[in-house]
Amino acid sequence: MTASQTPPAVAEQLRGAGLRVTAARVALLETIRDGDHLGVETIASGVRDRIGHVSLQAVYDALHALTAAGLLRRIEPAGGPPRFERRVADNHHHIVCRSCGAVADVDCAVGEAPCLTASDDHGFSIDEAEVIYWGLCPECSTASSS
Repeated sequence: MTASQTPPAVAEQLRGAGLRVTAARVALLETIRDGDHLGVETIASGVRDRIGHVSLQAVYDALHALTAAGLLRRIEPAGGPPRFERRVADNHHHIVCRSCGAVADVDCAVGEAPCLTASDDHGFSIDEAEVIYWGLCPECSTASSS
């Protein structure tokens, strides 16, 4: 992908975060945009579909850089691999299916970010709350009741 083929919004996001615009970074952001809450292997496959060969290490490096720059959010549901999403900086939460591992976004339940007040903040200045709801997605609920 040449600079003239790079989607302007994605290139501007990268530049705005102080990152070089590369084909791999653009393809990675587009892959995650098209299929949110993806694992590394799925992301790598999507990047390869868009630009050809890219090493898994290059994907990990790009994920690290994009997460550190605030363009991606890494979530780690217990017992599962890390997932990545482009919805950042709004302190939303997630719901995870115990059976198939599907992940969906859940907005804050009450008030404004960080939407939960700790019973004892131990002197910390809290700026984020991470909540993961667990259950069965509609498909798995239907399958388990049959």
